[in-house]
Amino acid sequence: MTLRSGSLASLIIALTAFAMPGFAHAQAKPKQVTVYIDSVMAADTNEGTDPRLAPMSAKLRGLFGFSTYSLIGHNEGQTDCGKMVAFILPGGKILHVQPRAIDGDMIAMEIVLFDGTRPMMTTDLKLKNNGTLIVGGPRYEQGMMIISIGASTGESHPMQATPAEANTR
Repeated sequence: MTLRSGSLASLIIALTAFAMPGFAHAQAKPKQVTVYIDSVMAADTNEGTDPRLAPMSAKLRGLFGFSTYSLIGHNEGQTDCGKMVAFILPGGKILHVQPRAIDGDMIAMEIVLFDGTRPMMTTDLKLKNNGTLIVGGPRYEQGMMIISIGASTGESHPMQATPAEANTR
């Protein structure tokens, strides 16, 4: 069978039009994001810092100025980019984290903190891969709950363990 040059060009265009969408679809698998949540109770009771919080104790003291920091919860969840993962936090709080996109070394996310069914905080942000966001949360009688939110694409391992992991290694 002999193909004229015009026929060959038409064949290449047809193959490109029909074969490439399937190829692109196969390559567009959603990225997995692992989300790490640490709940910390901060107060002025002069009891010091929980040893599991050692990797971030200086940052906590510098940001919040309390005399006592205790790790009261650690959660991890994995989700596809574009899908939400929910965490139950102490005190009846619920945290929704939805990684939206990965752009280079940055993870774009939406974070919503609920008190029961009532939203308390909503924010969109970009967090560096393996980075941590520390949020001063709801106030309590003697202090406040602080929420540490970390995220990783899994392509590289966190350089520093989360506070709860530091105690188990």
